Amino acid sequence: MCGIVGFHGPDDVVADMVVGLTALQHRGQDAAGIATFDGLAFHLHKGQGLVNDMFKPKHLKKLKGNSGIGHVRYTTQGANDSDLAQPFTTSYPFGLAMVHNGNVINFRDVAKRLHDKYHVLPKTTNDLELIMYTFASELRVKDLDHLSVVDIFDAVETTQELVEGAYATITLIAGHGLLAFTDPLAIRPLVLGRRDTPAGPMYAFASESTCFDFLGFEFVENVGPGQAIFIDNNFQVHHKNPYELPKNFCAFEQIYFAREDSIIHGRLVARERVRLGKRLARKVADAGLKPDMVIDVPSSGYFAASGLAEAIGVPYRRALVKNNHMGRSFIVATQAGREDVVKKKLNPIREFVEGKKIAVVDDSIVRGTTSRRIVRLLRDAGASEVYFISSAPPIVSPCIYGIDMAMSTELIAANYTEDEICRYIEADKVIYQDLEDLQELFSEEKGHGGSCFACFSGKYPTGDVTHYLRHVQEERASHRPEKGKKNLSVSAKAPEPTEH
Repeated sequence: MCGIVGFHGPDDVVADMVVGLTALQHRGQDAAGIATFDGLAFHLHKGQGLVNDMFKPKHLKKLKGNSGIGHVRYTTQGANDSDLAQPFTTSYPFGLAMVHNGNVINFRDVAKRLHDKYHVLPKTTNDLELIMYTFASELRVKDLDHLSVVDIFDAVETTQELVEGAYATITLIAGHGLLAFTDPLAIRPLVLGRRDTPAGPMYAFASESTCFDFLGFEFVENVGPGQAIFIDNNFQVHHKNPYELPKNFCAFEQIYFAREDSIIHGRLVARERVRLGKRLARKVADAGLKPDMVIDVPSSGYFAASGLAEAIGVPYRRALVKNNHMGRSFIVATQAGREDVVKKKLNPIREFVEGKKIAVVDDSIVRGTTSRRIVRLLRDAGASEVYFISSAPPIVSPCIYGIDMAMSTELIAANYTEDEICRYIEADKVIYQDLEDLQELFSEEKGHGGSCFACFSGKYPTGDVTHYLRHVQEERASHRPEKGKKNLSVSAKAPEPTEH
């Protein structure tokens, strides 16, 4: 999961780009990059680090141009090093700069085709190169002296047919304009906005609409399934009709990744999380639980916790104080790093929790180790009972579309029962959202337009992905010590699953 932006207008765009990327920093903390085009050349600066660390005044002075694209990276494919930071550029045809959010799942086939047909050898393991070189290869067979919008869209359509997976991309075509397109199922988010200026309209693409709030842009539209939108140098907006396929937008965006103030397909993320919390009220009642208060795991659990508290009629408190200078533990690359983030990020308010039965709501339970650390924090602060409640259903299948949980051995719900998970995280009770409730909330009939629930159901919208899963598991296993599943029957407390 990453964050991308693209700007095209009559004035220099770099200042807006930095603000836009900062608004998307929650989507990736490993690396950041910006490429601009001034009519003659690309200007590029990228590397490991946060946006505010990467872009100092001396860098911004060099990033001239009225068109630009930017990226914040969360590593899911390839190693975490500066060479893999986006944007990527290629000099032919015209000069292209590209960013993307997502994962290519047939990368071996795409790489082989590029090599065999076009004699292209990608320089890195970042799958963005596969998208960029496939698009460039299809574009270069056109009449480049008279390149039309139809030619650009034809190259996009062929790229979408050849590249499988989840991706939202933004491309600068030097001397021509700004292009955005998505995979045929629109698994990853992308929106278009506009701001009128005295010199003419400024257009922007972004992973989330929250960027537009900070920059004074008006939301125009979502980039739909398989859709391509091209903004030329006269600031005319051209569309390629989307595929006639149902949208399968990632449900985990609504649950965890997206900012609460973003609007996704017409629905405010904060409101959807409140609804998720209210849906949990029935399961809390059925379990016979009577908590003294409901608290959240900051920050993505807040709205679900408030919805649950409202529905069951008990007080809501912010009893875990977050250090806002620490990153999101889920997107830290190692298990030791995640636990260290949790230890330094959260501090319980003893006076609120001491002697109380606490229902603590988190967005999800992925590996279980973070959940166990939170339960221990609350017990150490004097909580008499701790009920751990997940606003997401059990995550039982690897995500292959851009979230770093690509081995089933890393998913606690894929390997252990609910009671075993409860013992492992040392809670008095564990409650998950029902998958059926989640599907009903995000159903097409409810105006959501269709979602991907693969990590909860094992049903992947791109079809049979067995070959890809096997390849990823083999690749990851080769980079870490092998650990077998332990026997849960030997202890009242479930042992730790394979670490990530």
